[in-house]
Amino acid sequence: MKRATSIRSTRLADLIMRELALTLEQDVTDPRLELVTISGVALNADLSVARVLYTLAGDAARQEKAAAALEQAKGFLRKHLGKRLQIKFIPELRFERDTFLEDMVYARPDA
Repeated sequence: MKRATSIRSTRLADLIMRELALTLEQDVTDPRLELVTISGVALNADLSVARVLYTLAGDAARQEKAAAALEQAKGFLRKHLGKRLQIKFIPELRFERDTFLEDMVYARPDA
């Protein structure tokens, strides 16, 4: 996926991140999505796909349940984005777990 680098795409990605975080906090009642944190959004070059990065603490089973819940809630989240952002086209949401912090904390130094 070629990333967009324009100011418009950066602003839209920030708006999507903020609105998704608010929607998860206020409107989603699925217990599998408790403590899911949206850590970033990257849009492709034509703004049709948004790669949404999220973090979640817990064991592998909890992370799998949360990933399944996010996939199931995709349509609901897009609908809320459409209402709140009032833009013509809402990008397709693709959720990906963000492991950057875990990699930094638990990385083993090369000896």
